[in-house]
Amino acid sequence: MSHEVAWSIGELAERAGATVKTVRFYSDRGLLPETSRSSGGHRRYGPEALERLRLIRSLRILGLPLPEVRRVLEDEGAAGRVLEDAVSVRLRELGGELKALRWREAALRLVRECPPAERADRLRLVGAVNVPPSTAPLARFWRAWLPPRMPARATSAFLEVAVPQPPDEPAPAQVLAFARLHAMTTAPCPGGRRPQPEVHRVAGAGGATVLYAGLAEAYELVGPLLRRARDPYPGEALDAFVAAYARAYGSRDTRGFRRPLAARLAAEPRLNRYWELTAVVRTPEGGRPEPTAGSADDWLRTALERDNATAA
Repeated sequence: MSHEVAWSIGELAERAGATVKTVRFYSDRGLLPETSRSSGGHRRYGPEALERLRLIRSLRILGLPLPEVRRVLEDEGAAGRVLEDAVSVRLRELGGELKALRWREAALRLVRECPPAERADRLRLVGAVNVPPSTAPLARFWRAWLPPRMPARATSAFLEVAVPQPPDEPAPAQVLAFARLHAMTTAPCPGGRRPQPEVHRVAGAGGATVLYAGLAEAYELVGPLLRRARDPYPGEALDAFVAAYARAYGSRDTRGFRRPLAARLAAEPRLNRYWELTAVVRTPEGGRPEPTAGSADDWLRTALERDNATAA
């Protein structure tokens, strides 16, 4: 007499705490080993099928799709690596899903907490933004703003500074600021083209590359001063700022250069609203505003004006 365990599909389901429908589903796909068939052709299962069913359910509870579950079960030699890869992929997916849920929660709070007269406008703004939000529209805006044929490395470095990343756990104010940035950068511009700063046309692509590299250095020097709320003043940061323009124009940093530079900068198109919103996106709720390229540029322009006034 054979003492081999042979459970029916119902008995296996009961031992595993699953439904008969679930057991049949995995069995039909060849994921549960059968020990035998009854005289009537019904499947019989043993302890191996019970352990396999428990593993399958654990993997499915973790959110692994069926193809990944099959890979873990079938490739015994590489099961550890396959499982690690599958879990890593799922963790990345869950990260995106959680970010999307937090964004939706903050957007709902934004709509709930605003005055009723503003709700339609808020809904329109946040409804135009993908969830989780994408920075692609902002990057496209700046690529159109930057001079043509600017080297890819220089463009990437500038975009890293200019394009704020949506926070993983946003406050309603950050959702609103990012939505307004999205609306600003996707709206059609008058005449169908964006106003290009005069410095781009004067310096050309090569000069603009030199300029942006120098400005990045100057902005970095200003960052600590902005965090300490220091008033603009002549110094190392201003020298780096002026030197960037001088190199871009093939000139030297002299008093005769600084005066017309201040006048030229005052006439340039400004994106003050963009930088104000960027500061909100980058600042945690209740925190102090983080420096942006815009706030650093404002500080340096004021420092240049004061330096010129003192020299005069």
